[in-house]
Amino acid sequence: MKAKTQAESNREYMNWEILQAAKKVIAEIMFTQPGETVLITADTTSDLRVIQATAAAAVAVEARPVVLTFQASLDREIMVEPTPAVAEALKAADVWIDFQYQLFYTRAWKAAMDAGTRLFLAAACDVNMLMNTVGKVNFPKLVELGNAIVDLTNASKQMRITSPAGTDLTMSTEGRVAEQSGAYGKEKGISVMLGGQTTLCPVEESINGILVFDGGLFPPAEIGLMTSPVKLTIEKGVARKIEGGREAHLFKKWLESFNDEKMYWLAHVSQGFNPGVLEPTGRIEEDERIFGCVECGLGTQGEGLGGKSWVAASHTDGMTLNPSIFLDGEAIEENGFFVHPTLVKLCKELGVAGY
Repeated sequence: MKAKTQAESNREYMNWEILQAAKKVIAEIMFTQPGETVLITADTTSDLRVIQATAAAAVAVEARPVVLTFQASLDREIMVEPTPAVAEALKAADVWIDFQYQLFYTRAWKAAMDAGTRLFLAAACDVNMLMNTVGKVNFPKLVELGNAIVDLTNASKQMRITSPAGTDLTMSTEGRVAEQSGAYGKEKGISVMLGGQTTLCPVEESINGILVFDGGLFPPAEIGLMTSPVKLTIEKGVARKIEGGREAHLFKKWLESFNDEKMYWLAHVSQGFNPGVLEPTGRIEEDERIFGCVECGLGTQGEGLGGKSWVAASHTDGMTLNPSIFLDGEAIEENGFFVHPTLVKLCKELGVAGY
């Protein structure tokens, strides 16, 4: 998503700091080796400062950076297949750093993963986004916190989520496995997303209640940052009713435009815990990691997430702020702050405000 950037427009803005963040991505997260080809994909809306810093970081470890820039889609649709030339380049790369957002979950992405390409996805990433999600964060400690949240979730059978905006959602977690996005790109065919988010596919038909998005919603591109909440009534994993103001109307019409019942299916439930992201920005990949938020997706449920897995016409994600999360009746988070002792300890070690 291309939202209004918080970054200054000049080339010098945090240019030393952003190089350090890019080096984290290249060396510490993706373990790029000398001689490896690093393919950097971007479109004509991408932040050139981030692209240049990433290419320079690849050179610094004696890898071979290649930058592929293609025309942005003006309708801002997601999951658009690339041209054959780009698709072949994705398969040929050792490491792929993706700064646009249309290639994930496409056939070309799947072919690249099958070919052994290691992907780091940072869709629509500008200077501040890379600094917030990577540059300011102790990545090994972030992974440790994510593992702790995952372990608690995987030991549970039931989850309940509430929020001040009106969310009250229950679901079964039994037999399903949560994972976190914060991973290391060592293995061939791995897709690494920005750290600070867990993902769980609850037992689909067990998901019931009210889900309120109040922190962000994208797509459609006309929403992004929200001015009024969107309320969804979920019955057996399907959004049966959408209520609210302007954003709810836009969202409802966007879903209807696909004429695809799977667009109303709840695909996943995620938790955000990146301490560098404390409030909505309008950049979806960053907002999904707002510290303490819950993020839910509708539409396509990707392979490998542990759910039933299906392909819909598109996919959309919305954020719920200041949630409380209960696992088997025990609160691990209350009003946006983790309260489980293990999580509190790790939050203190990360230096998160409020702990």
